[in-house]
Amino acid sequence: MGRGGATTFQMDLANADCILIMGSNFAEAHPVGFRFVMRARERGATIIHVDPRFTRTSACSTLYVPLRAGSDVAFLGGLINHVLSSERWNTDPFFKEYVTHYTNAPDIVTGDFEDVAELGGRFSGWDDANRRYDPASWQYEGQRRVVVGGEQEQDIGGLKTTEALGPRAGRITDGPPQTDFSLEHPRCVFQILKRHFAPYTPEMVERVCGVPRERFMAVAEALLANSGRERTSAIAYAVGWTQHTNGPQVIACAAILQLLLGNIGRPGGGIQALRGHATIQGSTDIPTLYDLLPGYLHMPTFLPMDATLDLYIENEGGEGGLWANTRTYLVSLLKAYFGEQATPENEFGYQLLPRITGDHSHLPMFVEMHQGRVEGLFLMGQNPAVGGQNAGFQREALAKLKWLVVRDMFPIESATFWKDSPEVKSGKLRTEEIGTEVFLFPAATVPEKDGSFTNTQRLVQWHDRAVEPPGDARSDAWFMVHLGRRIKELYADSQEQRDRPIQALTWDYPTTGPKGEPDVETVLREVSGYHWAPTWEERRQVESYRELKDDGSTACGCWIYCGVHPGHNLARRREKGDGWIARTWGWSWPNDVRMLYNRCSADPQGRPWSERKKYIWWDDGQRRWTGLGDQPDFDPEKRPDDPGDPEAAGLERHAGDSPFVLKPWGKAWVFFPFGMKDGPLPTHYEPWETPVHNLLHPEQDRSPVVKRWDVEGNPYHGVAAPDYPYVLTTYRLTEHHTAGGMTRWHAWLSELQPAAFVELPPELAEEKGIRPGDWVTVVTARGEAEARALVTWRLKPLEVAGRRIYQIGFPWHFGYAGTVRGDASNDLVPLVADPNVSIHEGKVLTCDIRRGRAAVHARAGDGPRGVGDDVASSLRGEAIDAGAARQPDGGAP
Repeated sequence: MGRGGATTFQMDLANADCILIMGSNFAEAHPVGFRFVMRARERGATIIHVDPRFTRTSACSTLYVPLRAGSDVAFLGGLINHVLSSERWNTDPFFKEYVTHYTNAPDIVTGDFEDVAELGGRFSGWDDANRRYDPASWQYEGQRRVVVGGEQEQDIGGLKTTEALGPRAGRITDGPPQTDFSLEHPRCVFQILKRHFAPYTPEMVERVCGVPRERFMAVAEALLANSGRERTSAIAYAVGWTQHTNGPQVIACAAILQLLLGNIGRPGGGIQALRGHATIQGSTDIPTLYDLLPGYLHMPTFLPMDATLDLYIENEGGEGGLWANTRTYLVSLLKAYFGEQATPENEFGYQLLPRITGDHSHLPMFVEMHQGRVEGLFLMGQNPAVGGQNAGFQREALAKLKWLVVRDMFPIESATFWKDSPEVKSGKLRTEEIGTEVFLFPAATVPEKDGSFTNTQRLVQWHDRAVEPPGDARSDAWFMVHLGRRIKELYADSQEQRDRPIQALTWDYPTTGPKGEPDVETVLREVSGYHWAPTWEERRQVESYRELKDDGSTACGCWIYCGVHPGHNLARRREKGDGWIARTWGWSWPNDVRMLYNRCSADPQGRPWSERKKYIWWDDGQRRWTGLGDQPDFDPEKRPDDPGDPEAAGLERHAGDSPFVLKPWGKAWVFFPFGMKDGPLPTHYEPWETPVHNLLHPEQDRSPVVKRWDVEGNPYHGVAAPDYPYVLTTYRLTEHHTAGGMTRWHAWLSELQPAAFVELPPELAEEKGIRPGDWVTVVTARGEAEARALVTWRLKPLEVAGRRIYQIGFPWHFGYAGTVRGDASNDLVPLVADPNVSIHEGKVLTCDIRRGRAAVHARAGDGPRGVGDDVASSLRGEAIDAGAARQPDGGAP
């Protein structure tokens, strides 16, 4: 669709007629936003929860469907197949009109394309020697993607890219795609889509996912019945979808499904990407990601295509949509970085930017660290000793550093691993032999600092400091601003060319008060953008990214945030308004748009699809788009019948019925000609560790492009490994947060969830002789972790591929420090990742479970930790209550 953020806002969920929650325990992990789901249910909406565990979200739902962890693409593929083959979809003109005008379904693909069914589980373009795809055969008929660099244009497929770069670069040659609006051409995207998902029948879904056919059909019919002119359905997901080796393809399925159903850009529709922290959305917008600059601009590489600013822009910018303005966004960013040192003569400092050479994300970084090739590390708000995958491996990696800086509120496990980790306790590591020098800095908490949150719906909200931080505790901004000042002083007189970026960096943030706290509203002003001037007193704020220039006259720290501070802080707004769009509460990127792609809420002629679901429409009298209060996510003055200019750049190229302003021709993709390293369409592959073989593609159990690390300390289980017959999934609790640094030192929260536990079904408990409250040990090839047994009907056995599959659940918050302690479930998880974004697969792996203590604790004679025997009795009580309250099939009472 063009952006990775949620397409809608949480308050709008109340207007949905049906909500599919999958890959999320919405009620427990996002309880504040869940009230809008409950409001929808009160208004008569159907709430569906599909999840391996029966949770509080399930208890609040109309329909609960148990699912085998890691089989999401098969389930969603079945929904897509149902929609495409249903009589209603094929006879109701709404669906075809929406799809033909707003997606690339009519576009014709080259005759070289071959699907997975023809090639034994792989797409055409597979390069076996380099273990990657060449996407040349995925292109539209008559088009090529080329990369410009050096002396000649080169087909993108022949480019020797780094692993991290993949197929993201290049530009499209020739004109718009050839199309067939009847959707009958055998090579049009629509027909390819139908053939691709045809094998995903209800019977196949039942065999792969363990979902009974009648339950699957109930979900499919509910979504279809609640989509159309008069009704809309929404989808909400979280890391239960992302933390898989095919995570982006799972989300792509949701995008395809919602586009086919006409639910994007319309009230009560869309896709809500639930972000797990107060500002995790902001952490990707203004990124903590190694491969992005602010506003989702790609980091330049060492490849010839990125050698100059002009080459970077030609390959990255494209010619259609808002990315045609990439030069403007990047030059304004460089001006914010380097100020007076950014001039036309030096490419505005483009050569001062660092270059990436490969995958520098978390997992490969720790592999390099484990092998002794990383000397130092800053940890700010992160605790890999507990929260890292194969956490024992990561603790060993920390022990090979020369120095480690930890900023946190408490001495978390990553700061104390050298003296109290399980590896030290077992003798695998010896404290006196660990050379890592640890610097522990006390960090201020949220009420002790000013700043902004960007929440799950792209909403930026400001918070003011309530109290001063105690003692030596300081805010993150204080630490970074003063560190930056000292580094600039140290390098001020250097003659080395490599030090020029530090010397050129603009670092003029004012500080105030006796502790020298930075004025973080100045940081927001820089992020928002201004007309360049040497001092803050002279700088005049811009009001929109449309004001940014590519000549160095404007500076902007993040183009999608442009306008959040146009001279006054719009993130401070707290007027409740209508309780729906709430335009006077905070500020939403981009341009204060609350619902992305809202041009889709009107038909191709600009009229609301229906009175009940109207939102944005064309006003012929005013000659502009208007609506119920939101900003149009579209050129506000482009007529619906504007044909667009195929020779023009930017939004001028787009026709008036092309709502997706970041795509080359304004159409959303239900087939991906480039951009995904694992194929142009989602396809079901088994998780890296799985108890069964791939029934859809027997020749290809797992994705061929999964990122794996075959290094010492990171062994894997084979497919259907007999020693590890059970499926393990990890999850979070309401009472604890992430790796526990904010909650396990807190007495009240610790009392609410006093110890680690493992959920397992009664049938498995009976086989293993496990009673509620017993100590149990979960085992993988990476290690073992013990916890108390929670025997509950919330997990039920599933029939998959003709055999019974047991699943168990293990919260991941616990560690060996804090007020309450317990083994880390992440000790069990392998280092394995998705090829597109390098996210780990922590939501599904295989394991064994046995009654009794883990060996390391049994040898040490550890007594029960946390609250001891009270834990066992409370778990026995909860298990009995759960068993009494739930039916054996996992349904609601």
